[in-house]
Formats: sequence, structure tokens, C-alpha cells
Amino acid sequence: MSEALLLLSPATARPLAAGALVLAYAGFCGWTWWRHRRRRRAATGPAGGVLVAYASQTGFAEMLAERAVAALQGAGRAAWATPLGGLDAAALAGAGQVLFIVSTTGEGDAPDNAARFVAQVMARPAALQGLNYGLLALGDRSYRHYCAFGHALDGWLRHGGAVPLFDRVEVDNGDGAALRQWQGQLAHLAGGAVAADWAPVAYQSWRLETRRHLNPGSPGGPIHHLRLTPPAGIAADWQAGDVAEVGPGNDPAQVAALLAALGLPADMEADLAFARLPERPESWRGLSPAAIRERLEPLPHREYSIASLPADGALELVVRQVVGPDGRLGLGSGWLTQHAAMGATIRLRLRRNSAFHPPADDRPLILIGNGTGIAGLRAQLKARAAAGHGRNWLLFGERTRAHDSLFGDELAAWQAAGHLSRLDLAFSRDGGGYVQDRLAAAADELRAWVAQGAALYVCGSLDGMAGGVHAVLEQVLGADALADMAADRRYCRDVY
Repeated sequence: MSEALLLLSPATARPLAAGALVLAYAGFCGWTWWRHRRRRRAATGPAGGVLVAYASQTGFAEMLAERAVAALQGAGRAAWATPLGGLDAAALAGAGQVLFIVSTTGEGDAPDNAARFVAQVMARPAALQGLNYGLLALGDRSYRHYCAFGHALDGWLRHGGAVPLFDRVEVDNGDGAALRQWQGQLAHLAGGAVAADWAPVAYQSWRLETRRHLNPGSPGGPIHHLRLTPPAGIAADWQAGDVAEVGPGNDPAQVAALLAALGLPADMEADLAFARLPERPESWRGLSPAAIRERLEPLPHREYSIASLPADGALELVVRQVVGPDGRLGLGSGWLTQHAAMGATIRLRLRRNSAFHPPADDRPLILIGNGTGIAGLRAQLKARAAAGHGRNWLLFGERTRAHDSLFGDELAAWQAAGHLSRLDLAFSRDGGGYVQDRLAAAADELRAWVAQGAALYVCGSLDGMAGGVHAVLEQVLGADALADMAADRRYCRDVY
């Protein structure tokens, strides 16, 4: 009981307490009814229409959902898109025809905005007879559990009695051939042709203007801060949370060694600069330059959180060098931090990631991350400062204060200017624990901020940090509350 009720007589307090309970229960029932109605509205459209439900972590699935809706509408079909996390089994059963476009993140997990759907809907069987569906599963074969969430969703739908319109389409790292297969299914569903092939957006030629080593002397891998400028006459535009897709190049020394070993002409260097090189160079021995060119495949792109805003005059990245088991630098990090010369052309394209855009209002914002995750968090703070929204709390972890205080001067300036109301730093090698430890120690403040409507944004390493932070958030806020926050875009992650 509250202190006010304790001051009343027992005869008076009991009816008031009972009334308070009735009001609270009525409010809960109203909230539950509103959420159920909202989910049904999300799945309900014109008769004969197609619902496109997406689960997106970095914005790619959402972009494809928008393209699918536009293609169907262009062919005369009613269609609309909604996040998968906003639906339930009853809404799906009544939708009639649904296209699912879902990503797999981490080691086989569903995207964050589908976490509630997995926990509350897919956790039990559903009666889905009468539902016809198509499924596009997005993944990356370099991960062990390729398209695992797409597989799990497909199995759940089939067990519920839903009928697939066609075999599941799987896309490995944006593969164009698989996307064309999906477009063909859309064309069949629309009863005619759809828009031109969804080829990836072409790279632009950006210029590497500066590259600065941020953590000399660190026990961790070198971290570099890069500034890139767009081609002349191009007004590049992006928001905090958006992604830079970089087309990396090979180590020029490795290319030169391959040319020499195989006796290939020097003009082949340009062909090999951005193509996959053979694991066994001898497999190309004896092939003509023309035959080799026919075999070439482009290198896969690499994705990076953007650390700046257009107003800064350049696109900025924060990249840590990665060293593989063979001692070679990682494909993307090696290209950006060492192999590409200053002033070199960097092939880059921008991708919108609305799932990590900053809140549109002035609600409190809690930013959590580690390592190169400072890139995405820095852009969020820049956007909040530009909008005059100062209720921001940053929890950030790295190795040592002496060598890894990334952008420390900027953070101090934001604090002094009132753009950063609280800053918690964890330096693990100095005995300060990890960022999730600082979060757990501030549990009371965390609850208070969330009760005031705060959103949680996490950026950084998937292994260790993101899992540890998620566990603390579930312990402090509750798993169901956290799933609801993810579905409502109050818990957003850009982790890798």
C-alpha cells in the first residue's frame, strides 16, 4: 500500500485499495485490447490483398519488403507491409495471403524486432489453415546457422497448416540470382511482370581523405578513424543509424604475387583488384586471361556503422583491424586500414536502416556499446545534439583508459554542453569490468529512465557485449517487457 492509504482508517483504505486494483486491471485490459486490435489492423487490408511481413535487423529486409509492395501495387494488386513483431497468430490466420521477408542475425537468431513474435507466437502451435504464404530468407553462408530463422519460421507455418505458394527462397549476402528468383515469384503472384531486376545499388567512388590511428599502444587490435568524401557533384545524404556498404579490394601485393606466379599480363591487375582470388593459385595455371576473366566473382561487400552526419562534411567510419588465422588482415578491415592508399577511391554505397534511426521525439535515450560500436553511437549523439535533445546516457566499454578512450574529448565536450547528461565508461583491463557490469550497477537508474519512456540503443560486438547487455536488460526490466520494447522500436541494436 502507498503511504497515503496507510494514513487512512482500515475501513476507508480497503475500498480505495480495491478501487485502485479495479482501475489498474481495467487499464491492463484496455491496453491488451488495444494491442490486439493494433495487430489485427496491421494484418487486415483490402480483400484479395497481400500482406508483406518483414523481420529486419539492418534494414535490408525492410527495404525488400517496400520493393515487394511497390512491385505488387504496380501490377494492380493491393499490398501493404508491416513488421513481423506487430502480428500474432490470429492476425496471420485471417490475413489470407502473406509474404514473409526475414533476416537471420548472429548465430541463427531472429532480428530484434521479431523477438516478441518468436517468444509469444512461435513458441506454441497455431491454427493457420487457410493461410497461403511465400518466404524469402536472408542470410550469410559464412555463419554456421545459415538462414536459421527463415527455416524455423517456415517449419512453424507448415506445422500450423499454412500452405506455401512456392518453395522457400534463400538469399546469401544479397545474391542477385536469388533475388531474381524471388522477383519471378512476385511476378507470378501479381499475374504479370514486375519492375526491373533488383540489382544491388551501384557503388559510388568515394575518396579516402584521412585515416587516423585512434588507439596506439592498446592491447587490442588497431582502431582507425576514416573520413571519406563523395564524388564531385553528389550530395550524399544519410541519417544516424544508416549503413555504409563498402566494396573492398585485395591487397595489391597479393595480386602482384599471383600475376607473377602464373605469368599473367600486367593488365590483369585491374581485373583481379576487386575479385575473389583462388585459394589454390595453381588451379588457374595454364588458363588464358580470357578464361580467368570468365571465372571471376566480385568480392562480397562489408557493412559499417556510419560515425558522422552529412553536416560534418564527410562520411566517417571507425574500423578495427581483424587478423585471420592465416595471419592475413580481414577483407574489409585490411582494405580500409592498410591496403587502400591515402586519396584512393573507395567503392561505397549507402543503405537506409530505419530500425536504428534515432527517436523522432525528445524521449530519453540510453546508448550502450563497446569498441568500434562507438561509431553508431557517436552518430546518434550528433543527431540528438543537432535536434536539441539532451537527455542522453552513454555506457561504453573498451580495454584501457590510457589508450582506448575513443573520442574522449568529444564526449567531455558534449557533457559540458548539456548534450550528454550521463556517461559511464568501463575499461576492462584497468579492472573496471565490462559495460554490462556498469549497466547492472545502475539498475535503479535504468528502470527510472525506461519508466520515463527511454529508448535503448546498443551498438558493438555481438559476441560478449551484446549478449551480456541483453541478459542484464532482461534481468532488470523483464524478458516480456524487453521484447515489447524491441517490437515498439524502443530497444534497437546494431551489432556484429
